[in-house]
Amino acid sequence: MASNLHFLVIPLMCPGHLIPMVDMAKLIAQQTVAVTIVITPRNAERYGAVLNRAVASGLPIRILKLRFPALEYGLPEGCESVDDLPSFTLSKNFFDASAKLQQPLEEVFGELKPRPSCIISDKHLAWTADVARKYQIPWVIFDGMSCFTQLSTHNLCVSKSHEKVADSEPFILPGLPDSIVVTKSQLPGLFNPGNSARAKEMKSVREHIRAAELGAYGTIINSFEELETRYIEEYKKLKQGRVWCIGPFSQSNKNDLDKAQRGSKASINEHDCMKWLDSQPPGSVIYACLGSLTRLTPPQFIELALGLEESRFPFILVVKGGSRAEEIEKWLGEDGFEERVKGRGVLVRGWAPQVLVLSHPAIGTFLTHCGWNSTIEGFSAGVPMITWPQFADQFFNERVAVEVVGTGVAVGAKTVMHLGEEDEAGIQVKREDVCRVAKIIMDEGREGEERRQKAKYFQEMARKTIEEGGSSRHNLKLFIEDIMLHTNKGLAG
Repeated sequence: MASNLHFLVIPLMCPGHLIPMVDMAKLIAQQTVAVTIVITPRNAERYGAVLNRAVASGLPIRILKLRFPALEYGLPEGCESVDDLPSFTLSKNFFDASAKLQQPLEEVFGELKPRPSCIISDKHLAWTADVARKYQIPWVIFDGMSCFTQLSTHNLCVSKSHEKVADSEPFILPGLPDSIVVTKSQLPGLFNPGNSARAKEMKSVREHIRAAELGAYGTIINSFEELETRYIEEYKKLKQGRVWCIGPFSQSNKNDLDKAQRGSKASINEHDCMKWLDSQPPGSVIYACLGSLTRLTPPQFIELALGLEESRFPFILVVKGGSRAEEIEKWLGEDGFEERVKGRGVLVRGWAPQVLVLSHPAIGTFLTHCGWNSTIEGFSAGVPMITWPQFADQFFNERVAVEVVGTGVAVGAKTVMHLGEEDEAGIQVKREDVCRVAKIIMDEGREGEERRQKAKYFQEMARKTIEEGGSSRHNLKLFIEDIMLHTNKGLAG
């Protein structure tokens, strides 16, 4: 059907952006469309296992490696991903270095065969719009966010209702199908940038990205119609129908090896982790992971750990300290926490095979930072969620889980913790909050049972939607047909 099409996929080098775009590339290639993924050498190594297996299976996927100019922009050698940054004060350096991939890409563009039919780029790489314009092909953006977030962002940009309230004053998000209340201090950086020098630098980056994305040909979303039906309908109206929800992308990983190797190399032996889960009763374990970029301060991490201990439920806790890792390890050693929870609690330092873990029947709930990837992975796994948003769109995603879908319970975080400004936020969530919400979500009474039934319903919807006859599979075909039509028109013209 689409063998003469060739899509150029350009991800932002950051796990929460790159992983879903690799999954998306596989879904597109399964429709016999040639896909070339533009990636840097270190990331090609990091995500190579899944990509190489996809290529070996016969999918028409190619990898184009471009050198990342880390040293030229004041970044350490080999720093090719946002989660490699020694400090988030270097974020702008990273975006500036990423923009320098434009020239080497244009130098090899003419050698790409067949000629690319469109560019699907992470929206944060605004320079890719110039490449698409230069070669007169559609620039389609991938936005790793929900249609709820898209619609809320658009409505806030137009209404500016957040500018009329104090930081902690609740207000209703304008123009949504449901009445959703937030505070200004819970909004993403575009509306709530923070006060640091980095925040001021990033404000101009965000505004540039926002201006560029308004000119995109269309948008691909990692969501599915059954999940946020009315939000998708409203957002499509805004974008003249050129919104294609083709998720959940993580469903492209059918075997355990792909689930395990999705992302960095896991820092725990998958076999040992799964063996421990096998020994636990169904639906009994709390899986706590706050994403690849979140850096809890040591005092906040201690509250989380002790809250899980006090809950008395078995748990897996993913430990990510970044530059504070030593302090966290010191506390773990001195307090004797690890020894006390031995057998009941498993600590994973660094990367965890999240999709694999979530798909295990022993998992009863997912304590999450509400990044959209994690949130939709939670829906797809059919597990209720304890929501603990940190920054960016995460308070919006909490509202989706708790109020729109109804499978989440909020732990009580009140404000965004901007990257690099975590210490200023202090302790937002106490151990008693963690313990209390764990007991609510694991409760075997009527409310708990209703939440679990809803979670299982959305798990089933997530599974069906990418299969033949499902809404996401249908939307993917519509997207490919749209690009094919555009390409044929161009050839005829």
